[in-house]
Amino acid sequence: MDCDETVHRESVLHRAVLAGDEQAWHALYDENFDALYRYVQWRCGGMSSLGEETVQETWLTAVRRIRRFDPRQGTFQAWVRGIAANQLRNQFRRQRAGAGGSGELDWEQAISLPPEAAAENREQAEQIAAALAALPNQYEQVLRAKYVDALPVAEIAHSLSQTPKAIESLLSRAREAFRRECLQRDDLSP
Repeated sequence: MDCDETVHRESVLHRAVLAGDEQAWHALYDENFDALYRYVQWRCGGMSSLGEETVQETWLTAVRRIRRFDPRQGTFQAWVRGIAANQLRNQFRRQRAGAGGSGELDWEQAISLPPEAAAENREQAEQIAAALAALPNQYEQVLRAKYVDALPVAEIAHSLSQTPKAIESLLSRAREAFRRECLQRDDLSP
């Protein structure tokens, strides 16, 4: 589905939801739940309980704020991911002073760990999630596209209206920022 078709379809669904059509809400929910769940689990570093809570809170917030969604500004999926990212950032800001793990984070592998693997080490998962929450949106977006959505560089470049070289450079800077965040959190560990 191209961009214009997506905008049109989501505009129709949005108007229907605002008019009280439960089927329209179910269509938006069903089409976006899996992608949101994968995204949140990645952002949580595999901490499934935090991920589940965040997904639930994200959908509750989306229901309360559905009037603010504007399909012309971006897709519904991007909108709910933004809500989830903000919830996680707020959570980690509140915990930042008291959070910290012991043990060194293997940041090179951490960025692409499946949720199950990261969940085995809660401290590492907390560091990963906090580091991802601290990244600028542009870095998080390109890392998500590469490691969660498993998109090739050329496709990421096309979706962001950039050249593949620009995306490779952005990925490099994003990985470095993630590594610095992880190392900084190691330095804060007791």
